[in-house]
Amino acid sequence: MKNVFKPVLMMMSLAMVAEGTLAAGDAAAGEGKAVMCAACHGADGNSAAPSFPKLAGLGEKYLTKQMLDVKNGNRQIPEMTGMLDNMSEQDLADIAAFFNSKTTQLSGSKEMEVQVNSGAKVDALALGEKLYRGGNAEVGVPACTGCHSPKGLGNDPAGYPRLSGQHAAYIEKQLKDFRAGNRVNDGDTRVMRSVAANLSDADIAALANYIAGLN
Repeated sequence: MKNVFKPVLMMMSLAMVAEGTLAAGDAAAGEGKAVMCAACHGADGNSAAPSFPKLAGLGEKYLTKQMLDVKNGNRQIPEMTGMLDNMSEQDLADIAAFFNSKTTQLSGSKEMEVQVNSGAKVDALALGEKLYRGGNAEVGVPACTGCHSPKGLGNDPAGYPRLSGQHAAYIEKQLKDFRAGNRVNDGDTRVMRSVAANLSDADIAALANYIAGLN
């Protein structure tokens, strides 16, 4: 079992190398450009609706890449269709820098149970913490800490986003989309698709709930 995570760790390393150089953003310049984002994501990047992700403190490199992927059609988000078409890469980098400069407000976890594949109901917070910090070697799921840090703060230079405090419903949807192949912009290394492929619905719900309150 000692080599179970080796392929995933190699993919993580390759993903870091594969990321191209993105334009450096100017947070002050991005404030005015980000006005159009406020309706869904909040003026400071802390969205009120769980269907829209929090952008505050998410990571400048990650945010820039996601917007470029939306603009280029590599990530399909119906609500954003056409919104970025007239934006330059510098515009997107400035918006990313603006939102990254803001403080994330924690969504918070809740006490709940999830039903695992055996049929047993288990404490979701305990399962979420176990998966986040230790993964699941039996099915080849690595710990989330390797990319997203023990406190969920991410790794901005590597392009790995902050997870801490994000809406649980949004995290759950993204993991299910990666698992189903509905979201594919994790690159040729397929890091997130490879991880999500081995997560059950209970695992995903537990992880999302735990991450929402992680700090």
